[in-house]
Amino acid sequence: MLERRDDYQSLYRDFRWRIPQGFNIGTAVSDHWAAREPDRVALLDYRADGEAEKLTYGELAARSNSFANGLRALGVRRGDRVALLLPQSFETVIAHIAIYKLGAIAVPLALLFGVEALEYRLQTAGVKAVVTNSSGTAKLAKIGSRLTDLEAVVSIDGAQGGVRDFHRIVADHPSSFIAEDTTPDDPAMMIFTSGTTGPPKGALHGHRVLLGHLPGVQTAYEFLPQPGDLMWTPADWAWAGGLLNALLPSLYFGVPVVSARFEKFDPEAALGLVEKMGVRTAFIPPTALRMLKSVEDIRKRFRLMLRSVGSAGESLGRETYDWARAEFGLTVNEFYGQTECNLVLSSCAALGVSRGGAIGKPVPGHEVAIIDAEGRRMKPGEVGQIAIRRPDPVMFLEYWRSPEATAKKFIGDWMTTGDQGIEDGDGYFQFFGRDDDVITSAGFRIGPGEIEDCLTGHPAVALAAAVGKPDALRTEIVKAYVVLKDGFVGDAALGDEIKLWVRERLSAHEYPREVEFVDSMPLTTTGKVIRRIFRDRAKRETGR
Repeated sequence: MLERRDDYQSLYRDFRWRIPQGFNIGTAVSDHWAAREPDRVALLDYRADGEAEKLTYGELAARSNSFANGLRALGVRRGDRVALLLPQSFETVIAHIAIYKLGAIAVPLALLFGVEALEYRLQTAGVKAVVTNSSGTAKLAKIGSRLTDLEAVVSIDGAQGGVRDFHRIVADHPSSFIAEDTTPDDPAMMIFTSGTTGPPKGALHGHRVLLGHLPGVQTAYEFLPQPGDLMWTPADWAWAGGLLNALLPSLYFGVPVVSARFEKFDPEAALGLVEKMGVRTAFIPPTALRMLKSVEDIRKRFRLMLRSVGSAGESLGRETYDWARAEFGLTVNEFYGQTECNLVLSSCAALGVSRGGAIGKPVPGHEVAIIDAEGRRMKPGEVGQIAIRRPDPVMFLEYWRSPEATAKKFIGDWMTTGDQGIEDGDGYFQFFGRDDDVITSAGFRIGPGEIEDCLTGHPAVALAAAVGKPDALRTEIVKAYVVLKDGFVGDAALGDEIKLWVRERLSAHEYPREVEFVDSMPLTTTGKVIRRIFRDRAKRETGR
């Protein structure tokens, strides 16, 4: 854990990792608290009526033990892959912990995946068992015959056909279980990359990945845990963000976590949850924060008790940063990482590390730099690739059964991210975008995130994507694809107004020279805009 200080420099300088020889995520987030405070609340399941069911650490430890025994009876052994295709729920956490205790490998997957995307991931991982619900079993029924490694399907919605009942398994097996003796480097979970730039890859993480996240979580949420803290995130727990930026670290620190089952993000419902549950700490990705802008008079209509909000997944931007400060009365702490090496840069207003448009400074314990193609550090203000030096406890072990892809991820001891950015003279990092996302126009290298953030500050704009469109004169021009809020009509006059809005707030070289209105925005399951779809569309318009 981080020592509480007011000085970032000394905190970073004096930090040292203390990784034990033996560590198991499952026992760390349930059994340790169950032994000390079995009645301490671990989870709260929020319902539409505003009430919540509670699950204590004692119950969490016992039920995960029972399910671990049940999985073992189904033939799941150490090193086997078990997929979780579930919403936020008690059962999701119980299953995760049981898998870790078994020494098996959890493969969290989003319920939003279609059958082809699901089949690809299950086949790639060689999944032996799947824990899901009725929606998941319906998808599995279409592809099950092709999943040669799959031996068992368990549903939280009850047994049907060859599908086993989750709750019956828990009830029928003993609540005592001796967890496997795992080391920090033993594999614990496989999280697939989002696939924004190519086929998704399974990033394999060891049990140490949780320990590696703790300093970043503590800075992002201003020295979590604090008295009365209660965590909530709209992010899917199948995503590294929801799982490792919110759920597991909070349970490790003894902070209760709220689960909720929204079919899609609803800004009004989200604010209602935060108010009714008394949420104090929240992980809210930038897309969700921008959607909250559509709610008027938040401070007048909702009595919020938020102490700290962290945000990551894409660039937050100055516009949303300033809006959140005015609307919530706090500074959103932006942070950065990726599936392979998460939460290595962070803001922390409590330490005085906060700047609109920046993603913070290196988290204590992590060495981060901007490098060139040969692995040399760039000078302050020079654009290059964000990279993290190994060894690092939050860094992935490998891409699953892909040694060549793993090797290509590194330049010497630097793990490359594929993300372009700069480090300024004060040590702040700014994120421009993926290599393919950066726009080159009239000699300027332009990151799309700041433009998109500025666009969503316009009263008519709900969501936006900015890409480079090939141009004979400028190499590329900035083109914006915009989803409007209800009640607005996308005509030429509004397009010109939006262009001027960005030009006046950013610069003459960053504003979109073309604005196209679209009905919807393609997003990954982690809430990131899939810019390559629009980039390809813009290229087709020019015949390139």
